[in-house]
Amino acid sequence: MASLDWVVIGVFALALIGIVVWVFKQKQESSGDFFLAGRDATWLAIGASIFASNIGSEHLIGLAGAGASSGMAMAHWEIQGWMILILGWVFVPFYSRSMVLTMPEFLERRYNKNSRTILSVISLVSYVLTKVAVTVYAGGLVFKEVFGIEEIWGIDFFWIAAIGLVLITALYTVIGGMKSVLYTSVLQTPILLLGSIIILVLGLKAVGGWEQVVAATQATPVNQYGDTMFNLIRSNHDESFPWLGVLIGSSIIGFWYWCTDQYIVQRVLSGKDETQARRGAIFGAYLKLTPVFLFLIPGMIAFAMMKNGTIVNGQAFTMTSADAAFPTLVAKLLPAGVKGLVVCGILAALMSSLASLFNSSAMLFTIDFYKKYKPHANEKQLLKVGRIATVVVVILGILWIPVMKSVGSVLYNYLQDVQSVLAPGIAAAFLLGILSKKITPKAGMWGLIIGFVIGITRLGAKVYYSTTSGVAETWFKGLFYDTNWLFFSGGMFLFCIIAIIVISFFTEKASDTQIAGLTFGSTTKEQRAATRASWNKWDVINTVIILALTAAFYIYFW
Repeated sequence: MASLDWVVIGVFALALIGIVVWVFKQKQESSGDFFLAGRDATWLAIGASIFASNIGSEHLIGLAGAGASSGMAMAHWEIQGWMILILGWVFVPFYSRSMVLTMPEFLERRYNKNSRTILSVISLVSYVLTKVAVTVYAGGLVFKEVFGIEEIWGIDFFWIAAIGLVLITALYTVIGGMKSVLYTSVLQTPILLLGSIIILVLGLKAVGGWEQVVAATQATPVNQYGDTMFNLIRSNHDESFPWLGVLIGSSIIGFWYWCTDQYIVQRVLSGKDETQARRGAIFGAYLKLTPVFLFLIPGMIAFAMMKNGTIVNGQAFTMTSADAAFPTLVAKLLPAGVKGLVVCGILAALMSSLASLFNSSAMLFTIDFYKKYKPHANEKQLLKVGRIATVVVVILGILWIPVMKSVGSVLYNYLQDVQSVLAPGIAAAFLLGILSKKITPKAGMWGLIIGFVIGITRLGAKVYYSTTSGVAETWFKGLFYDTNWLFFSGGMFLFCIIAIIVISFFTEKASDTQIAGLTFGSTTKEQRAATRASWNKWDVINTVIILALTAAFYIYFW
């Protein structure tokens, strides 16, 4: 790192501090101000926050690593702008008119109190054990690679970087709440995009052009069925990424993540009105088309450079592991000043992702647990509890890092694998909940429970059978361990849907008053008219463009 790089990083830090101080001086006297920025966000802030919150360590480390190790296979999870369109067009009207603060709160309105508690527990556990810990772990790994520092004062630099990242992010999240997350995202998103574009351009120049990347990846087979690293759609007999399983599994995970997960939906809930929320989702969908090009393809470029023996600064390009692809490109390709800018982009992505996690986790705890048992708590108490909850989540995330440190080589796959068993039950409950008013409260609740139990069983079986030798072949092992993870996710989703529908036949329906405006069949003429008035032809045109770009991507990489 040259002196100019440190100057650039210093300017970025000052800008960040300035935003947080400005936000802190604004009045945030209520939990709504702290968690949802006073429901006053515009489409630009919403879309930028959706993108910046999504782009975290699993992209900077994991997605680039996936590109370097398996090519285009994981691109299905990233070309999902159309899933954010479902959030904007289908779910935003229901979320907006319900005026809820959290997704568990929405399920309480649609189903019952138990559904709210169940979803809150699942969400908090998944945040601490996957998203927070994975982001923090990868953050430490990124900065260790980029700065090239092994240790300071006898302490592994990984821990200094990881814990420092957490503490800085937690500080501005605790101080500024959702508003600081939104406004810092507006600063961070363009820096992240610019830095990643520079890496892409310089990487292509170093390797000799896109044709060299195509040639290197097409010459590398990934199975015995004729598929190569370049192929997006692979044989249905492929052990890891069968095309049917990928399309089903990635869609279920994507639907859960983009349309029902507090982590993402909270950005939309902060919208000034239905129009701003929808347009924010559309803008976020445009931005979501870029990660494949900004992170996965650079990973493929790094693979091609290593395979071709590309010379960089007088030495053949090498990387310590697939997951080190992106930080290695940063360290070896970028000139002084530009490297500092890209480091700011990386820092921005990690901090924004962590900040969103901290804020969402604190909100779930405050609104769905504390307020539930302390219904008469005033706004100042809720604000205080929200900040304390953020600190607790930070501590738990740090404590979990030693466990997560062992999964660095399969970071992105690990994250998607865990999400593939958490998503189906939640996705089924939300989808059927708004599609039909005939789905009963107990059916929705049991759909969540069934999905969670099956998912935990699958995870437990994976841990057991992966670490135990000489295990007998049984139907249980065949179903819960040997079954491809993507087909298992699809089967879980179908099973949960059937279970919810069947249970609905034998349990009591919700009253018309309870579900008024929360399902397609219970919306009033006035509500439908208000939703229709919230969009125009340009919203439709932009939606069609996003769908066309997605289709073009699939056709090219087929």
